[in-house]
Amino acid sequence: MSASPPSSPPSPSSPSSRAARKTRDTLAPDPATEAGGFDPHLPDVDYGVLDGLIGYAIRRAQIRLYEDFVRSLAPWNITPPRFSALVLISRNPDLKLTDLARIMGIARSGAVLLVDALEEMKLVARRPSANDRRAFSLVLTAAGRRTLEAATRAVCDHDVKMARALSEQEQQTLRGLLARLG
Repeated sequence: MSASPPSSPPSPSSPSSRAARKTRDTLAPDPATEAGGFDPHLPDVDYGVLDGLIGYAIRRAQIRLYEDFVRSLAPWNITPPRFSALVLISRNPDLKLTDLARIMGIARSGAVLLVDALEEMKLVARRPSANDRRAFSLVLTAAGRRTLEAATRAVCDHDVKMARALSEQEQQTLRGLLARLG
């Protein structure tokens, strides 16, 4: 698949350029957001009811976690769903695509795209199922095992970094509270 050329920036007089200038001029600059990161709480913005919503707080935290996760696994081109799939495939012999979709809570069509991408990356292969002649099992390739090992170290480092503001007890409490919401 070839990348399309970048589009040219809007002209200074275009509405989108004026809106971008207005946004930049009215909100305090933040080095994290200028570098492409999400700032979960901008100064001088009234968030109203949003600040009191559990779901909104979780979503803001999730965006920050996701951005750092993607940066941490960029060398392998591994996204959160790809990492989850690799872990699940590695830990569950004879896992079928429909099982993977059910476990991950995604549509079968989404699991097909996910496994196709992992297969194209040479990390996963489809093999005839030992228990069902009509189905295929998903297995990690040798490259998939090596990649998962390295990516797991990076994910664990990422997790430690993202949770560093919380004590071990607070981390356990947070995991427990989130499990109760899910």
